[in-house]
Amino acid sequence: MNRRKVIAVLAIAAGAALLATTATALSRGDDPAPAAPGAAVVRSDVQRTITAAQERLRRIPDDAATWALLGSAYVEQARITGDPAYYGKAQGALDTSLRHKPDANGPAHLGLGALANARHDFAAARDQAELARTALPDTAKVYGVLADALTQLGAIDEARAAVQRMLDLEPGVPAFTRAAYDFEQRGDVDSARQALTRALDASSSPSDKVFCRYHLGELAFDNGDLDEASSQYEQGLLVDPLDPALLQGRAKIAAARGNLDDALTGYADLVARVPSPQYLHEHALLLRAAGRTDDATRQFDLIAQQERLLAAAGSTDDLAASVVAADRGDTATALTAAEREWNRRTNPLVADALAWALHLAGRDAEALTYAERATSTGWRNATFAYHRGMILRALGRTAEAADALDFALRINPHFSPVDAPAARAALDGLR
Repeated sequence: MNRRKVIAVLAIAAGAALLATTATALSRGDDPAPAAPGAAVVRSDVQRTITAAQERLRRIPDDAATWALLGSAYVEQARITGDPAYYGKAQGALDTSLRHKPDANGPAHLGLGALANARHDFAAARDQAELARTALPDTAKVYGVLADALTQLGAIDEARAAVQRMLDLEPGVPAFTRAAYDFEQRGDVDSARQALTRALDASSSPSDKVFCRYHLGELAFDNGDLDEASSQYEQGLLVDPLDPALLQGRAKIAAARGNLDDALTGYADLVARVPSPQYLHEHALLLRAAGRTDDATRQFDLIAQQERLLAAAGSTDDLAASVVAADRGDTATALTAAEREWNRRTNPLVADALAWALHLAGRDAEALTYAERATSTGWRNATFAYHRGMILRALGRTAEAADALDFALRINPHFSPVDAPAARAALDGLR
């Protein structure tokens, strides 16, 4: 259940407070109605933005700035609902903004960059961010979208420069969270934690606090500290009891602590509300670990349906497709998808997926090259270490394999309900 984070998601979530603030301004100074008791904080904020923008556009239909705001809000709505239909709405609103203002329309290009990141078209996102930078050279959000795209394209040093520019311009939650991810990719967990703590300290809205608590919990979980992870998730749930990401964290903790029934209940409730491929995949692996293989197969079938919906909405994610196919036992699809993704971008997550697909195909000498590429930044990632260890074992490099598998389990002994037990069994066999 190790995270396969996409930094674009960080960007969209961290921007929710900005969208809500702008929506309030659009509503002619009226105080927004309070969210209903128990309503998800982020969803409430974004819906208010959408409603306020729509009301303004009914009065001023050629307002390019409001069309851009509405498009960006639809991108966020797609993320929090798991409904890719909002991508088309976002595209339409942002294109309309450009029709009304075709030149120097930084907000529209910024929204198109965020949309391209959400659709995993990172090259297009980079290009749109550069267009936005031409119009808005001193706007921090521009560098956030640019950093997200560059990170996913594997241009880590250039991404770091964009994050630094963002910090210089506006040292707030979006900048600190991106800095944290940069530190984490380089293996500097302490600095990542400090950056996320600074982000939490800078949080001025419930949605930002929820966001920071979740990522502090994720950082702790990914480095094997269940108590700290649970504390962060639970503190976030005090702010928003319905936040899907935090509920995922709670279910993940239950699984790691051996409370399988609680974990399965948590995931079942979660995927019923937000059937995102990530949550469905984690639920499928947990069902498999519990021996419920038929139920796990049904979850994998639902993932395939969601992937088709995402593709119809213009989203291509061959990285996720490769990982899911590998876990489902479809080696040919896993390898084809990973190779396609590697041709588009060369970041560590894609290198790891390609390494594992090559290993499953019996091409371990080639696989090792990509496994080494995945770990070359220093990222303390248990899944990377596990994959590298299994590849080394297949190559007969026993001592190195044992070191890698031991490292994976020292990073996070609960990194996957399926792979962590496999790592222990392989390590015992090597010893």
